[in-house]
Amino acid sequence: MIAKQKVLIVDDDVNIAELISLYLTKECFDTFIVHDGEAAIREFRSYQPNLVLLDLMLPGIDGYEVCREIRKTSTVPIIMLSAKGEIFDKVLGLELGADDYIIKPFDSKELVARVRAVLRRFHPTNETQEEAPKQTGEYVNYPDLLINLSNYSVQYYGEEIEMPPKELELLYFLASNPNQVFTREQLLDHIWGYEYYGDTRTVDVHIKRLREKIKDHKDWSLSTVWGIGYKFEAKTSRR
Repeated sequence: MIAKQKVLIVDDDVNIAELISLYLTKECFDTFIVHDGEAAIREFRSYQPNLVLLDLMLPGIDGYEVCREIRKTSTVPIIMLSAKGEIFDKVLGLELGADDYIIKPFDSKELVARVRAVLRRFHPTNETQEEAPKQTGEYVNYPDLLINLSNYSVQYYGEEIEMPPKELELLYFLASNPNQVFTREQLLDHIWGYEYYGDTRTVDVHIKRLREKIKDHKDWSLSTVWGIGYKFEAKTSRR
């Protein structure tokens, strides 16, 4: 029997939390509800969810801080929920490591679709492997950088780099098309697609996070093309 995927629901509104749980349970997810930030951090460790639905406005520790704490040790997908629709709130949530952002009130079908979409993109890496396996599937290889889309892993100077799904997909897409310039709108369409109702600032946030983890190399770099967008500039051919 296939184990159900587990979703931790963090919302101080009991009615909303129960409604979300009902939606997901009908779609064969296992859910666990908590109503404050401290409980969210505690239960995240014990429940070990496959995804977290995280409200921003929580009593005590808010959703931003919960996201920050989770990201210290885990790349498990986080979808933020908020009645706030300001660009600043979205950007801050993404900068802290959220994978998606849904504004309340939301449609039940959209919520379930977002959960499924984010989970499809996430494949946890096995950090206990003693020996790096031979690379198979969809991957690109540059000097000191290996991006594998099939198992969602990135190796940088031989070290495994933890990276949320959207960051990895963006890096892989750019690296798969070296020296080709893409506008922010094109990148939004390719990586987030029709199911993401974001704005082009989302791309800037993810590029910033990538640059914090992957520094420019003498043979390649993540380059900004001012007034247009971004490109993966490479001096050597990819494999």
